[in-house]
Amino acid sequence: MAKEITGRKIIATNRKARHDYFLDEYIECGIVLVGTEVKSLRAGGCSLKEAWVRIQNGEVWIYQMHIAPYEKGNIMNKDPLRPRKLLLHKNEILKLEQRIKEKGYTLVPVEVYFKNSNVKIEIALARGKKLYDKRADIAKRDQQREAAREFKVRNLG
Repeated sequence: MAKEITGRKIIATNRKARHDYFLDEYIECGIVLVGTEVKSLRAGGCSLKEAWVRIQNGEVWIYQMHIAPYEKGNIMNKDPLRPRKLLLHKNEILKLEQRIKEKGYTLVPVEVYFKNSNVKIEIALARGKKLYDKRADIAKRDQQREAAREFKVRNLG
């Protein structure tokens, strides 16, 4: 499940985020975890499908990020859906909070990965897509797929 890209071992991606939002600015941040959660992430047990990010009291939290319980972790396992704190500098948090208030942005988790044996999460400042935007993206993707198919047929024949 995990793949290697430029020194990063990707654990989970949020494909729904790219479908539902325009992702403008990406931010890499750390995440506070316990030992059994890290072991579970090494086994690939993570989902960002329903996850969302909120800023509360000057801290950034991620909610509904599912980390499967570690099978050998008996009493040390935590709730799989518990809120987890994200690690950012104070000035970054203030900048994000300001952007969210003034321009109608939201924070969306995009991917979870290992970077130099540390678990990192990439969040993005995002604007919601309207239904016609989603349809336009699907039509554009279909056109590209059709053009690639025609190109392949011409070059083989």
